[in-house]
Amino acid sequence: MSTTSSSRVPRSMEKYERALELIPGGTQLISRRPSRFAYGVSPAYATRAQGARFWDVDGHEYIDWVSGIGAIILGYADPVVNEDVTNIIAAGIGFSVNHELEVELAEELVRRVPCAEMVRYAKGGGDACAVAVRIARGATGRDKILFCGYHGWHDWYLAANLDADASLDAHLFPGIEPTGVPRALTGTAIPFPYGDLDALVQKLEEHRGEIAAVIMEPMRSEEPPDGYLAAVADAARDQGAVLIFDEVSTGFRPSAAGSQPVVGVTPDMAVFAKSISNGFPMGAVVGTRAVMEPADRMFISSTCWSDPIGLRAALTTLREVERRDAPATIQNTGRELKRRLNDVAAETGVAVTCSGVDYHPHLTFDAPADLTVQLNTLYVQEMAKRGCHGYASFYLNAAQGPAEIDQTVDAARESFARIKDAWDNNRIDQMMECEPRSEFFRRLVS
Repeated sequence: MSTTSSSRVPRSMEKYERALELIPGGTQLISRRPSRFAYGVSPAYATRAQGARFWDVDGHEYIDWVSGIGAIILGYADPVVNEDVTNIIAAGIGFSVNHELEVELAEELVRRVPCAEMVRYAKGGGDACAVAVRIARGATGRDKILFCGYHGWHDWYLAANLDADASLDAHLFPGIEPTGVPRALTGTAIPFPYGDLDALVQKLEEHRGEIAAVIMEPMRSEEPPDGYLAAVADAARDQGAVLIFDEVSTGFRPSAAGSQPVVGVTPDMAVFAKSISNGFPMGAVVGTRAVMEPADRMFISSTCWSDPIGLRAALTTLREVERRDAPATIQNTGRELKRRLNDVAAETGVAVTCSGVDYHPHLTFDAPADLTVQLNTLYVQEMAKRGCHGYASFYLNAAQGPAEIDQTVDAARESFARIKDAWDNNRIDQMMECEPRSEFFRRLVS
């Protein structure tokens, strides 16, 4: 049913309805589908962005608390990054030979990331994870992968649901059908739950001598249990498996060197994308020489993986993240945001808590699961009407500051009051101006 005429964002909805006729699924990224927000209330298409904000096709201005699905770490249209990229474009791209930035960026990654001794590139997180898995399989001569968390769209990962339909339920989201994934891959991707060391050790024992890699998100929005990641590293190495940290989502928010110095564990390989280049397409696979060097004998090759735009954007972004101490700025913002939102929750009497790591806090309503989906949708809806785009969580960047916190707290005060009224008087359905949001990716690392 069309929502164009009744929507607060009619141009967005008109374009999306047209997109559904032309683009399977309507978007290229599931996280950008309007159904992930408040359909017909939240914006679906933007025209421009600057700093912490973007403007949609209907003329509304928003604070973007999703930060480009995590890709923006310095802020939209960062002048330093954009100037360097503009200069690279002016000098020409797509050469028949290599650009020296390929070596320069590799040197920078090796300098700062603990596990990095050699580097390969990609254009996004899913591609980079696929490259890492291929290298691990080639280096070990084994086929099976143990995984925890979300690692992209490629066959190696979705093969988990060939064996059991629910394998990805807690790692991605329920109902993923591995349509188009070769059935011959059945049993090659095996999930394990985050935080349960015994379960991982049991999987390693069940498949002794067959596991090429253990790939996992080391952390996302909560701190890992004490000693857990170190024990994972010991268990994987005891079985001769490569330990891969997928740092695509966390990126360089925990520190200018990623999550490894924060968690105190050095894996054999790590994968980066998203915030490595402040929104420009770029990804990197880094690792020890022992694991990475065999890739010299593997066919892993693509024309655009080393285009100078991505290389320049990544190199400048990494240097600016370090120079400005962007992780400290982001985490200070997160601490203040959590404190003030919890104050507003207490003030309005809503049973909701803002918690999690400082760079990626999230709201949790104290309600049954079925009601939580409605409450989250109502929150997203009301905040969108007040110029705050996001989920019931916050993906922070360094351009967000006091003005954004003030506006968001004011919007939350009004939104929480409406949610409280609807909750207390059983009027949530009447308050909803859209269907309940479809489920987010559910990661065991929260």
